[in-house]
Amino acid sequence: MFAAGFGTRMKTLTADRPKPLIPVAGKPLIDHALGLAQEVGADPIVANLHYKAQMLADHLHPKGVLTLTEQPDILETGGGLRNALPLLGAGPVITMNTDAIWAGPNPLKLLQDAWQPDKMDALLVCVPVASAVGHEGSGDFTLAPTGQISRGPGVVYGGVQIIKTDLLAQITEQAFSLNVVWDQMLAKGRLSGLSYPGSWCDVGHPGGIALAEGILDQADV
Repeated sequence: MFAAGFGTRMKTLTADRPKPLIPVAGKPLIDHALGLAQEVGADPIVANLHYKAQMLADHLHPKGVLTLTEQPDILETGGGLRNALPLLGAGPVITMNTDAIWAGPNPLKLLQDAWQPDKMDALLVCVPVASAVGHEGSGDFTLAPTGQISRGPGVVYGGVQIIKTDLLAQITEQAFSLNVVWDQMLAKGRLSGLSYPGSWCDVGHPGGIALAEGILDQADV
């Protein structure tokens, strides 16, 4: 789980706590993500930390989550994943952002059911723009009927994926985005997407909290 960011878009809400500990519908954001991982039996569960790391470590350790604190600098998503590989082990891994709320089927279960390692190097859960609550813009990718994705409008990356980790060792930078690896996979036609059938909310900004609680309320009706 990616939990190292500064949460600057949250403004004053992250002055005294890291973004993953901001409450949504009565529990911290990261606990919503953790529940999805536990529901599919993910093991081990590893979180990378940086901003106000001790607060998150104190929250996660009693829940059985392993943590790594990135020091002195944040490693971004690609560097953070590579740094966690000694704890995660060999083979494809599931990665999750912790600043989104899902209302519908468990996206990790959908990934597990659709994963085809002979055809894919990564499989991303993508949300149609119309179902991406609180998100501005036309999307990150275009999703073809075959499941292959390309850069362009249409769907938003929901922050959950299965990815092979082999290419991480070839990146020379210490801190880098997973976009660097995705671009290599795109060039080989090995990056795939899965359209999410429920609702998804970006909780990276203060207004996303009420929006997320709204879609959760609707899902409970």
